[in-house]
Amino acid sequence: MPGSRTGRAPAQRALRRPAAPGPSHENPLLRLYTRARRAWDRPLTAYYLILGGSLLITVLGLVMVYSASQITALQMSLPGSYFFRKQLLAAVIGAGLLYAASRMPVKLHRALAYPILAGAVFLMALVQVPGIGMAVNGNQNWISLGGSFQIQPSEFGKLALVLWGADLLARKQDKKLLTQWKHMLVPLVPAAFMLLGLIMLGGDMGTAIIVTAILFGLLWLAGAPTRLFAGVLAVAGLLGALLIASNSNRMARLACIGATDPGPNDTCWQAVHGIYALASGGLFGSGLGASVEKWGQLPEAHTDFIFAVTGEELGLAGTLSVLALFAALGYAGIRVAGRTEDPFVRYAAGGVTTWITAQAVINIGAVLGLLPIAGVPLPLFSYGGSALLPTMFAIGLLIAFARDEPAARAALAMRQPRFGRKRAGAPGPVRGRTGAPRRWNTMRRRASAVRSSGER
Repeated sequence: MPGSRTGRAPAQRALRRPAAPGPSHENPLLRLYTRARRAWDRPLTAYYLILGGSLLITVLGLVMVYSASQITALQMSLPGSYFFRKQLLAAVIGAGLLYAASRMPVKLHRALAYPILAGAVFLMALVQVPGIGMAVNGNQNWISLGGSFQIQPSEFGKLALVLWGADLLARKQDKKLLTQWKHMLVPLVPAAFMLLGLIMLGGDMGTAIIVTAILFGLLWLAGAPTRLFAGVLAVAGLLGALLIASNSNRMARLACIGATDPGPNDTCWQAVHGIYALASGGLFGSGLGASVEKWGQLPEAHTDFIFAVTGEELGLAGTLSVLALFAALGYAGIRVAGRTEDPFVRYAAGGVTTWITAQAVINIGAVLGLLPIAGVPLPLFSYGGSALLPTMFAIGLLIAFARDEPAARAALAMRQPRFGRKRAGAPGPVRGRTGAPRRWNTMRRRASAVRSSGER
């Protein structure tokens, strides 16, 4: 155009790119907190925490089982990798159970509640039959499967109580019966006491404590009034006190809380050497395989006291990492239970979270000398296939519930697979004149899509 040096219209020359915003004076800590808050609020956060946290705990547990069990296996004239291979086999089977549980619909989980309960009760009753049940470390709670393989049915009783109790309470809530204390207690509390009775016939106080914690968790989620909750707690506490007072071994374990000396007849030997292992680990530990306490000084180094060996070999950093993973897993379970509208999902997710966190607290508290030694393994971490299999199935439940959230389903549906065929109805990438996909345009379209949960 005449009179224009650039050849553009005056109106076009008047357009100016907006000035870039100046440097933000926002507090870096506040900005970091805001970003972390947004990340926590994303719809798939619980899904990733449950899946990633459980897998990390299991893999780290396999490493520590291999390290902590070598000396015990050699002392028993077995190959050094004996216990590790058995745990690895259980982990592979448990991974299959986890995957199956994570893909099952909620209706199928509810349908499995009664068969699992009936099977667990039947197996727990078989434990007391002479010739079938066998005693390990003084507790009659095992069934031999032939060879070196054994099963502990009481571990499956935890899963049975969670599924059956969640289904029972959900059906009662649908019929608006939970406002009556009789319907809240019956038949949940009698069935839980039946499981506790079968467990205590074998003398397994630790598993009984975990089952009691699951019962209290279900009652709390069902909205039990304070008086009712306190009444059940008082009855359970009285029975627990009587069981402890009637057994000299349990009284000795109670007396070892906070002990720093093995005492007469080495009564507190295990508790004290667990503290020694943690104390000698320092900040970063002595290194994998370099534990001293596992050389015959610390009993049950690869089962109940594997956390002490972890502290000795990986130090404070390793133990805090394990604690952080369990904390993340507990937070994700609470989030799944709190955001769902399905009563069965809420009760089941809350029951599984109570089970895993309570067992982890009891195990770690005993190793730290803050609680009596209850003889319960660290979930997903300690050696023991009977404990690992139902726990991984329960983790699969949490994964299925986390995927089933409406916001999580929407976020997963928006994703396109990197390989293979595209999903039906999924829009293809925008292509330019050369036929190459315009990746930036696709990403911009995804970023501008509306998400129901506020994910960015």
